[in-house]
Amino acid sequence: MRVLVTASAHFTITRDGALWTPTASLDYVFWTRYLEVFDEVCLLVRAHPQPVPPEGWKRVTGQRIKAVPLPDSVGPWEFVTDFARITTTIRAALADAEAVQLRIPCHIGFEVWRHLPKNRPYGVEVVADPYDMFAPGSVRHPLRPLFRWWFPRRLRKQCARACAAAYVTEHALQRRYKPAPRAFSTYFSSVDLPGSAFISGPRRPSVHASRATLIFVGTLAQLYKAPDVVVEAMAACVSQGLDLGLTVIGDGTYRPELETRARTLGLADRVCFRGQVTAGDTVRKQLDQADVFVLPSRQEGLPRAMLEAMARALPCIGSTVGGIPELLLPEDMVLPGNVNALARKIREVVTDPERMARMSARNLAKAGEYSDKALGPRRTSFYQHLRAETTRWLQARGR
Repeated sequence: MRVLVTASAHFTITRDGALWTPTASLDYVFWTRYLEVFDEVCLLVRAHPQPVPPEGWKRVTGQRIKAVPLPDSVGPWEFVTDFARITTTIRAALADAEAVQLRIPCHIGFEVWRHLPKNRPYGVEVVADPYDMFAPGSVRHPLRPLFRWWFPRRLRKQCARACAAAYVTEHALQRRYKPAPRAFSTYFSSVDLPGSAFISGPRRPSVHASRATLIFVGTLAQLYKAPDVVVEAMAACVSQGLDLGLTVIGDGTYRPELETRARTLGLADRVCFRGQVTAGDTVRKQLDQADVFVLPSRQEGLPRAMLEAMARALPCIGSTVGGIPELLLPEDMVLPGNVNALARKIREVVTDPERMARMSARNLAKAGEYSDKALGPRRTSFYQHLRAETTRWLQARGR
């Protein structure tokens, strides 16, 4: 059975029809999870044509995984410009597909959903919360208040009609975007945590370390992950005499602005912007050199970077949004956007080695609940249900 899968990420497509991604977590191996149940995966995604893939990018398509490319529209105006081509491609893809799986929220996923007959089964994987995504401070756009009303509304409708719904959180997203009463519903993270992702045991923080190193991992294309709050909170800590360093992993539009802000605050020799770093061992090396992982996000599904940090037994500080409360204890979180609260929390943690040791042990144990071995059976059951419902629908139509 062929499954059509939508995703919100942007890809590159080369002349041979191969898809490429800069994100190692979205490479070919990620999409093979669908092949545990389905015979072929068709990725309906936005793709920018290039003669050859950019240096360092990872191949996405391969055996039994193929691309159904859409124009690489960015923003609402380009989407409108390309709308006719997008619609034509979606209709053809749906006519060819058997099962339909939407990774949402996603503009493409919504357009596919609009073209589905109301009785056609489909599955959804809810990976983020648009209500928090368009919270004040997360996005700078004149239509942000409208988007914050509209996108959650349509996501609720997509979930309410799906025959199978999976969420990256255990409870948080389900409360806001409820599945249909009779739908198959489960949860599993998009994160693959192989055995190599885990450190052998909890950390033992040194009471003699002169400088504590914080680490932030997340996109700088928007301010969803609140890197600006991290920089401001660190400045507040340093001004109070705390000796801190900060490593920022990630890149995007706001990097120059954040670098300028760090210099203005006198943190030029304390903050290191490393840009985009290859996932896997390279990121783990950076995590292993840090003392505390900080992610005070304004919106989240279930943060991949935080789970990876927990698997390295790092003490973590997060915000109270999305699925973060399912990972951390209340005393390890702050309200989103609160610089002073984050500064206080950082001081509490880095000045208490025994607390850091407890956080390290707990986080490592908690990360084990999100290993592929633990979540794989749920994911497989979810895809099997979608396949069974699709089979019944096809048979009823003589297909």
